[in-house]
Amino acid sequence: LIWDQVWNKQANGPIFFYTGNEGDIVSFWENTGFVFDIAPEFGALVIFAEHRFYGESYPFGPEKSFDHIGLLSVEQALADYATLLDYLIPKLGAQKSAIVAFGGSYGGMLSAWFRIKYPFLIDAALAASAPLPEIYGYGSTPGFFQTVTEDFAKANPACPNMARAAFSEFLDNVRAGTTGYNYLTNLFSLCKPITTPAEANHLLLWIYNSFASMAMVDYPYPANFLAPLPAWPIKVGCELLLNSSSALLGLAKAASLFYNGTGGNLKCYDIYDEFVECADQTGCGTGPDGRSWDYQVCTEMNYFPNTNNVTDMFPPRSWQLSNLTEYCRAKWGVTPRPDWLDTYFGGLRLESSSRIIFSNGLLDPWHGGGFLTSLSDSLIAIVIAEGAHHLDLRESNPLDPPSVIAARNLEKMYLKRWISEVTLEKNN
Repeated sequence: LIWDQVWNKQANGPIFFYTGNEGDIVSFWENTGFVFDIAPEFGALVIFAEHRFYGESYPFGPEKSFDHIGLLSVEQALADYATLLDYLIPKLGAQKSAIVAFGGSYGGMLSAWFRIKYPFLIDAALAASAPLPEIYGYGSTPGFFQTVTEDFAKANPACPNMARAAFSEFLDNVRAGTTGYNYLTNLFSLCKPITTPAEANHLLLWIYNSFASMAMVDYPYPANFLAPLPAWPIKVGCELLLNSSSALLGLAKAASLFYNGTGGNLKCYDIYDEFVECADQTGCGTGPDGRSWDYQVCTEMNYFPNTNNVTDMFPPRSWQLSNLTEYCRAKWGVTPRPDWLDTYFGGLRLESSSRIIFSNGLLDPWHGGGFLTSLSDSLIAIVIAEGAHHLDLRESNPLDPPSVIAARNLEKMYLKRWISEVTLEKNN
């Protein structure tokens, strides 16, 4: 996708290149308004590129492509983007334009990696909500589900303990067998009854996925990124949790918010259609895109978000490399490579890199796995106190918190400085 309405080609205006991630590129186009907000100020050309094996970019169609799934990798995706730019730059006459990579989440990792691996093409990068250290194997502090819990506590300090009580009641019903399964089926308005411990565990993970997703998109206004949700969905979920006749009923109402959305009319929940268990313990999504991400987590994108019911409000759950390996060998016939990306991109050894912004919001469950302090005067960390998952990349909104506005202003400042430097170099 290309938007050239404000490109100042005569003045060698920059190219803003969005490194597409695990989904349809149109969705990222519609939810990355910051790029379009600032493009007029920079006289920039905007390009969004879709990632192979996602959206409409299945090389052999959405089904037969999975017979060739080995072609899906970080390295190949970056090579696609480099090949695309090599084709477009002379065609557009943009040889003297600075090129800035933008991305959020996995797309943010790709934008940073694009700058690191292709510095002769990419002059700067904004990597929003990109947990690179975690992907390299250095863990997350705080952990993913710890931040989800802290988000609920910020909404109301009583929420985490109410959730703990609800989960305890949930597990009591599982232990009760058939009677408990029937109770949970009715309370959670399930389309199909649960009858086994495995089915009850799937319902539990359906709840995890709901709370994790709402924490990621805990935006200050209604939005429809992962689902049509109200403003501050964690606060709304917390109120449902606290204001129901029982803790477990509150848990059911809060969890259903993500799947039914604002004004939803679902009469029952198909937990197998709405949530698919996969290699990613924070959720892969559904459909072909979810299958593609499952494969990527089985190969290169390895991470292990666990719960302990102490620093977080969720029942204890351990998912280790051995669990991932067993799953991936059975599902895809592959073995995870937890050290590969650290080796390939240099991990924390970024001394030879420059002009990258790493932004992270403290409401985002992924922030503990990101760079939270600057690594040099041109490897900049921006921490956003009131920001959820790449909120800074979304379009400006009157309800934006001050910390998000300040972060965007900082990002613009650095981008202006770097683009000026690069444009001067390329035109001399």
